[in-house]
Amino acid sequence: MGGLLLGVRGRLTSAAHRRKAIELISEAHAAGAGLLSACGEFGICLRTLKRWRKALIGDGGGHDRRKGSPRLVSHKLSEEERQRILLTCHQAEYASLPPGQIVPALADRGLYIGSESSFYRVLHAHGQVQGRTSQATTGTKTSATAQGLRSEAGVELGHHLSPHHRARDLAVPLPGN
Repeated sequence: MGGLLLGVRGRLTSAAHRRKAIELISEAHAAGAGLLSACGEFGICLRTLKRWRKALIGDGGGHDRRKGSPRLVSHKLSEEERQRILLTCHQAEYASLPPGQIVPALADRGLYIGSESSFYRVLHAHGQVQGRTSQATTGTKTSATAQGLRSEAGVELGHHLSPHHRARDLAVPLPGN
């Protein structure tokens, strides 16, 4: 009966189900059953019954008072701020960049829309985190050269490498190879 009434072990039991279980266990105890055996029928221990009774008698009314339960967050992003992040990420100049590059680029312009974490949260909520690379949007292939990486469009990707680096020193997987 415990699985049907109370659900799965380790999961939160609703306040209504806890009240009903306490009521039924009290009836069984009044009819002569032991508390341990009555609790055992519900799949709970005596300590759980005592904790539930205390919560119902106290100020909580049996409701979930854990720290992780839903609550209002005063500094939560507004819907307007979320939309601004999405619109910024969809602009052509930022569409191929991850938030770790977008936020600093905006900061260089003197703009602050949100933190890198906020960008990731908003993009993740809209399923847009995967595939935010330059190859995914432009479709250009890269190849290793002695100076660094060069795309087929002729853009020098490894311009920061010294001329002493060789292609075999670069451990960069190339698409299609």
